[in-house]
Amino acid sequence: MTPAAPKGSAIEEFLAMLAAERGAAANTLAAYRRDLEGAEEIAGSLAEADRNRLAKLGHHWSDLAPATVARKTSALRQFYAFLQDEGLRADDPSSALPRPVPRRALPKILSHDEIAALFRTAEEAADAGAPLAVRTLALLEMLYGSGLRATELVSLPLAAVPRDAPFLTVSGKGGQVRMVPVSRRAKEALGRWLEARGEDGSAFLFPSRSGHLSRVRLFQLVKELAVKAGLDPHKVSPHVLRHAFATHLLEGGADLRVLQTLLGHADIATTQIYTHVDAARLVTLVNERHPLGRMNG
Repeated sequence: MTPAAPKGSAIEEFLAMLAAERGAAANTLAAYRRDLEGAEEIAGSLAEADRNRLAKLGHHWSDLAPATVARKTSALRQFYAFLQDEGLRADDPSSALPRPVPRRALPKILSHDEIAALFRTAEEAADAGAPLAVRTLALLEMLYGSGLRATELVSLPLAAVPRDAPFLTVSGKGGQVRMVPVSRRAKEALGRWLEARGEDGSAFLFPSRSGHLSRVRLFQLVKELAVKAGLDPHKVSPHVLRHAFATHLLEGGADLRVLQTLLGHADIATTQIYTHVDAARLVTLVNERHPLGRMNG
């Protein structure tokens, strides 16, 4: 076997590759580092570990959720593939790792009536003229109307606001840039917010004292709005509004590939979780419209 790199350096080289060749974001690199260094605490130097040492990981991970084990296993498999590609190892011991099959939970769904209640509440507050209420309405429009991730939304630069074209440019996961449509409603809400926001010198669309509005504060604002609208706050979050955007577009007949682009998913398999909604719509269609569905038994 080719001599292994000194303990620790192989992980650094792997992370450098992810950053340089795959454009991995800082939080993604941090997650890989945690998984790999956590595995080293159990199995010793990963660059030198054999199958027997890796097999210990399965026992230590036995109480973890299948999705967590799958993530950790994926990180290690990619690490050993990198070592082989770089000639740092001739073998791949990762076959000793567990192979869980995580169940992907279906996204939480908000009904059209629940969405309407949120907007009705936000619009009534914004019409009273309070700047922060106008901001909340603009945030809601962008979450449900454009399907932005929470991080993408709160970190939007002021320059991203569309002037003529009904699109804004969003930098998503891994630094991937995509064009996101802005509806007439959302553009109007953003215009109201810009007027209420004024000129404060911040480069961010939604500024705060420390830079831009935080994800935590956005989460709180959405929960507070849900309570005011008479909804269960546990059912509503920025991510649930993104799910509602995708679900309701599919219900309206949107193409899955188009939805993949709008959501910024690198793999369409991620987008396919929403097809359960489309399938339910098709079953209803057959039951209501097909002649057999109207025949009495």
